[in-house]
Amino acid sequence: MTQPPLRLLLLGATGAVGQQVLSLALADARVGRVTAPTRRPLPAQARLVNPVVDFRNIDAHAPWWQADAVVCALGTTIKVAGSQQAFAAIDRDLVIATAQWAKQAGATRLALNSSLGASRKGNFYLRTKAEAEDGVRALGYPSLTIVRPSLIDAERDVARPGEVAGLWVARALGPLVPRRYRPVTALRIAQALLEGVLQGLPGEHLLESEQL
Repeated sequence: MTQPPLRLLLLGATGAVGQQVLSLALADARVGRVTAPTRRPLPAQARLVNPVVDFRNIDAHAPWWQADAVVCALGTTIKVAGSQQAFAAIDRDLVIATAQWAKQAGATRLALNSSLGASRKGNFYLRTKAEAEDGVRALGYPSLTIVRPSLIDAERDVARPGEVAGLWVARALGPLVPRRYRPVTALRIAQALLEGVLQGLPGEHLLESEQL
């Protein structure tokens, strides 16, 4: 039986990975509508619903939360956020809250962009990513995909010096770098996230960087 087109909620649509997810989703006939809330308007496109919101004061009951599936590509850096607390408010608290609101509105599939090495025993960044994973896991989505990429190889609007340095080293060493730690393109990450929700396989599916 042919499945009806998916109603997709995309969080983080202006980031390097989110932009790729948006482009892929709008070009995929399996997706009937993409709702992408952003702080600034996106260019109008067919099948795109773009509520302009203040994520610090978001309406948890807005009608646009209604979707079949969620791709969460929210994320920042401690430097951009300004503090560890502000970073955690986005990469952990907002991730969990938006996943919860979407599930309450009917979503049954979630794909989350996390990080290689996410662990409660890691540094602050990796602990925060692990806490975000645990938070969405506890919500009980029937289908959950978690993608843990290494360094993201992408052009960014705001350069991330640590990422730039890491990419330079990885490119210089080439095949000497174990596959697990090689940079992954934003497009490849986006493909894994989108396919995770389009397939909607029951249970949890964890994709490590070497699988991308």
